[in-house]
Order: sequence, then C-alpha cells, then structure tokens
Amino acid sequence: MAQDVTLIAQPLTLPCGAVLKNRLGKSAMSETLGSRDNRVTPKLSRLYQCWAEGGTGLLVTGNVMIDRRALGEPHNVVLEDRRDMAALQAWARAGTRDGAHLWMQLNHPGKQSPVLLSRQPVAPSAIGFSNPALKRFFATPRALTGEDIQDLIQRFARSAALAREAGFTGVQIHGAHGYLVSQFLSPLHNQRTDEWGGSLENRMRFVCEVYKAIRASVGNDFPVSIKLNSADFQRGGFTEEESMQVVETLGGLGMDLIEISGGTYEKPSMAGQGAKESTRQREAYFLDYAEKVRARVSTPLMVTGGFRTTEGMVAALQSGATDVVGLARPLVLAPALAHDVLSGQAVISEVKPIRTGLKPVDDMAMMEVSWYTLQLDRISRGKAPQADASGLGSLLKVLGVVGWRRLRMGRMRA
Repeated sequence: MAQDVTLIAQPLTLPCGAVLKNRLGKSAMSETLGSRDNRVTPKLSRLYQCWAEGGTGLLVTGNVMIDRRALGEPHNVVLEDRRDMAALQAWARAGTRDGAHLWMQLNHPGKQSPVLLSRQPVAPSAIGFSNPALKRFFATPRALTGEDIQDLIQRFARSAALAREAGFTGVQIHGAHGYLVSQFLSPLHNQRTDEWGGSLENRMRFVCEVYKAIRASVGNDFPVSIKLNSADFQRGGFTEEESMQVVETLGGLGMDLIEISGGTYEKPSMAGQGAKESTRQREAYFLDYAEKVRARVSTPLMVTGGFRTTEGMVAALQSGATDVVGLARPLVLAPALAHDVLSGQAVISEVKPIRTGLKPVDDMAMMEVSWYTLQLDRISRGKAPQADASGLGSLLKVLGVVGWRRLRMGRMRA
C-alpha cells in the first residue's frame, strides 16, 4: 500500500538559512575507513557518494577526531591541518551529490580512547570506567588542565573551519555516547571543582564554549549541529531534565539542529538495548523525550534510533516531535532506502539483531557496531551490503582485524 510521504519530502530551512532537501538524515556511524596514519582515503568518498545518490537529504559523517593524540578507534580520520585538503574536497564533492548536505561530525573521545591507542587518555576528571569488562581496554584518564581545555575548544573550531574550506556543508559536535563533551556534562564523570564542573551551568560551559568558538570560525550562515544524549541512563549521571536544560541553552545560542540520542559504552541505549515494547512499537527510541523537548524549544530536532518503516517515519514527523528522521543501520543495509521511502513505498527495513550464539558477546552493543562496520567497508569497495553475514564469522574477522591493527600500531610506536 502506497504511503503519503509529503512530510518526509518537505524541505527544512535551518536557523542559519541553509535548506535540507528532505526530512531524512543519515546519522553518524564510525566508519574507521581512514588510513593507518589517520588520513582521508578514497573509500570515504565512494561510501558517501552512494548515500548521496541514494536520496538522503542530510548525511553526517562518523567520528572525525580533532586531535591525533586522542583516537576513538584505529583508522579514525583526524583533521588538524590542511595536509589532506584535496582528499577532503573529494569526499565533500562525493557526499553532496544530488543536493545532499554533508556535515562532518567532530569528536574527541576523552577517556573512551582504548589502551592500544592511548595509554594516558584525558578527561574532565581522573575517573576510569566502573564496568570491569571495559576497564581492561581503557586506561584511567588524566584530568584536563584549564590550558588543555582551552586548547581543545580551539581544536574544535579549527577543524570546523577546515571542514567548511573543504566543501562540507555543516558540522556536528558529538556530545553523546560518553565521549568527551558528554563526559563534561555528566556529574558522574565530571567531578571538577573549578568553573568547568559542579553545577549544570559549569558542566555545560565546555560545550557552550565549543559551539561559540566553532560559530566564530565558520560564520552565521553555516550549519552547526550537536548530537546530544537524552540521558546517560546511569545512576548519578546526566539526567533527562538536565539534558533538556542544555537543549534550551544551546537552542538559545543559535544551534541549527539538535540530534537526540542516548546512552554510553556502559549503558548502550543508542543501540536500543533495554527499550520498552511500547517504545519499539513507536520505532523511535527517543521520541518520548523529543516530545518533551519540543514543548520547550523551537530549534529543529532530529531523532535517531529505531526507525524501520515508512509508516513509523511519517508518524514521527506528524507528531511534531521531530523535524528530521535519523537513520543509521537501515541505510547500511539499503543505501538507496531514501529513494524507496520518497517514492511512497511501504518500506520495512531488514535490520534485525545480530547474534553470535555467545551470550556475553551478544549482550555487548559493540558487537553489532563491528558487524555494521564490516558492511560499511563492503559498500566503500563498491560491493553490496551482506544482510545475511554471520554474526560469529563477522566477530572472528573483526577480532583478526583488530589484532593486526594492534600489531601495526605497536610497530609504529617502536
């Protein structure tokens, strides 16, 4: 049965004046398709050209790191200077085909930088992971100094300016999923006693200063967005009420789009873990939160996580709680899904849980992330995604790749 997709096909004008051609957005997924020395590769251009030609109005890249001393994964792209400008320009041209917007997601992992990449990560406070399984892979961080913090703020701004120079049409601050900006916001991870910690006003100071520095570096006509947790879902962590206050503050500063997500490595709600059945039926994991936020701000919102059908996407937009439907995994299995949705087809995504048969592994969100990362690599090499790929086989391949990368990293450091 054909669907009325008028709302999905409607353009969206952002506060800065930029216009998204439709209401479908590809949310960030970490591609790890950079070179081993963290430079841009042609694989990224091929991957994003595929999505741009697939009809999605907004494409947000995966983690682009602002500091090569702090990586989230091997093969992240790092943007500190102009050394990769030609490759960045090729990536931007590919990702803006057919009128798509391509926004670069800027990130710093904070303490979520694995030991194999950073033996001394940094964070707002010197507090390591409480989860015993994660403690093995992440070292206890060093608390940032005031000088460190100012340097990081300027690094975000410099990377944003370089992204604009290269032809990207916007940037997104990664403020979710337990990375550095999220760590500053959380009273569980940020136990500072200076102007960067304590009250919510102080804890949100870092993200506000990052936004102001970026805005000063790119101008008022360039989209600046943020991906923000609705909550951390951890006892003593960043709460829903605090999140809404941050949204109000950032909206008042002029943020162009706020993407709603949630969770951390320790509580991976962004993958749908622990979602109630009523939430799953609505498809969007964070739509209830977005409805509360919509009553408080007029800033455009993008809700990501859980969308599987045309019907669910239309319903979310009709509710008024979101302005953009955020998609991630469905666009991996069907890069041209947007064309199907916009043609009025009753799309049902093939996304389903990935299982290895090993319960401890299946309970880890990172397993599914790894499975999808392998699919991104296939698309970047001109191959079709493999929806029926074995979970266990994918796990073994990922472990082999990580082991090889770890060996190479050791050789590079020697």
